[in-house]
Amino acid sequence: MHDLVIRGGRVVDGTGRPAVTADVAVDGDRVVAVGRVEGRARHTIDADGALVTPGWVDIHTHYDGQASWDPELAPSSHHGVTTLVMGNCGVGFAPVRPGDEDFLIEITEGVEDIPGTALHEGIDWRWETFGEYLDALAELPRTVDVAALVGHAAVRAYVMGPRAHDDDLDADDLAGVHDVIARAVAEGALGASTSRTILHRSRHGHVPGTWAGEDELAVIVSALAAGGRGVLQFVSDDAVDAGGRAWLDGALAAGVPVTYSLAQVPHAPDAHRIALDAAADAARAGARVVPQVPARPTGMLFGWRSSFHPFRAHPTFRTLVGLPHAELLSRLRDPAVRVALLAEEPATPDRAIRHLATNWDRMFPLGDPPDYEPAPETSAAAVARRTGRTPAEVVYDWMLADEGRAFVFAPLGSYVDGDHEAVREMITHPASAVGLSDGGAHCGLICDASFPTYLLTHWVRDRHRGPRLPVELVVHKQTAATAAVFGLDDRGVLAPGKTADINVIDLDALHLHAPRMVTDLPAGGRRLLQEVEGYRVTVKSGVVTFVDGEPTAQRPGRVLRGTDRGVTAI
Repeated sequence: MHDLVIRGGRVVDGTGRPAVTADVAVDGDRVVAVGRVEGRARHTIDADGALVTPGWVDIHTHYDGQASWDPELAPSSHHGVTTLVMGNCGVGFAPVRPGDEDFLIEITEGVEDIPGTALHEGIDWRWETFGEYLDALAELPRTVDVAALVGHAAVRAYVMGPRAHDDDLDADDLAGVHDVIARAVAEGALGASTSRTILHRSRHGHVPGTWAGEDELAVIVSALAAGGRGVLQFVSDDAVDAGGRAWLDGALAAGVPVTYSLAQVPHAPDAHRIALDAAADAARAGARVVPQVPARPTGMLFGWRSSFHPFRAHPTFRTLVGLPHAELLSRLRDPAVRVALLAEEPATPDRAIRHLATNWDRMFPLGDPPDYEPAPETSAAAVARRTGRTPAEVVYDWMLADEGRAFVFAPLGSYVDGDHEAVREMITHPASAVGLSDGGAHCGLICDASFPTYLLTHWVRDRHRGPRLPVELVVHKQTAATAAVFGLDDRGVLAPGKTADINVIDLDALHLHAPRMVTDLPAGGRRLLQEVEGYRVTVKSGVVTFVDGEPTAQRPGRVLRGTDRGVTAI
């Protein structure tokens, strides 16, 4: 008798092979059969009419703080994610010297828009080394498996203290960076991450390591290569790193796997194609380099309570910040306040902020259900031209809808041509994996943890402005393809011997709601959540964790550590 049998579903196994109608049998935490399964089971799930897929593997998240206090890890767990990798983009909370905790919080708050008050309240800092951090995480049962990279910024802070932002590292500094990364990987980090984008800033300036030279980057590579394992993750402003490729070529030559964030950018709209083809060439030469691509354009959500919106830097709005929502809405409806706000310009010398606040051609009503592939003629600028209003007036009114809770969608990248064709190219390219959900981060501005669901609702079922994609492909890109990036070879595929992480999904009923702002983080911190309907059951390591979107209170998730024998669950 099997512990669990999922019967009669349309099994999309994660490999990319055609879907088949089959049963899936589970004993303990492992899949033991896929096909026709005879006999009884201790627990049976009727999957007739449903998709049966591996649990989603999300390799670009920022739950590093939240994972220390939250067993559920929403919103990702609500969207069928059963394994996540955090510590991306060079930021994280280990290692940390006693007394430096505030510095790491300030960096993460600035870079990832996670409320510092929530991090101060929620993190108990029972660690110094990276291994001690993983030990602390392992004490909390959770709904998903978690793994982590060691962040370059935290390493610099640990090695250099108040000099963490310096760009002139001496021999002792470089040796320290090497040793701390090597130790973190030996203690279970899946690799190291670094940020090379000017977008990542805190009140102290750009993230430590943003301008790291070739010698320091080579030291990171050397630390990973010396341990014989560990992935290098980075984020950059360009598809080909602006600092030069020597360090990247060195990583590939040393056998260090590399993964990085890739999007279509306005100043080089074809660069993503060059980068993808270069990754494919590297793979053919025996190197492992995987661009992480989005399921939709990374999009800011402008609302009156968002971290940023077109009126956020207006002097009049600054007097309204912090008001309770009902009072804020009343003031915004006041004709005098409206006139004052619309007459002002963003009061900031930051040209990037001013551009974002006035880029009216790239602002669209999100709606409910949300439309992430809006037509250019629905932009604020286009609507303003048709109606004889200013774009600012249009956006002001859009944000007042739904009692002031409506959002305006402002795609940051991968929307140069006003459609999803660049995204489709990136998803379908054989070198890519879907990443960039940023689950747990950008709490007041971006809610892309729903990427896995969107792959099904938009790309498989609903898209009408271009070709759709086969379900087998999009499932593969969010399961086996993502798992392979970090050597998570025991999951991402429904096959005998693999970890029993499974989603049972009613594709016809799968419905992605518009995001909403809630204040449920520690100390009343706010974050965006995006609810979903249609996940019948999520199974983690053979245990049912969600039924019809509701948690079962079962928490079989564990911490994954890199070891000499591969990745081990602790």
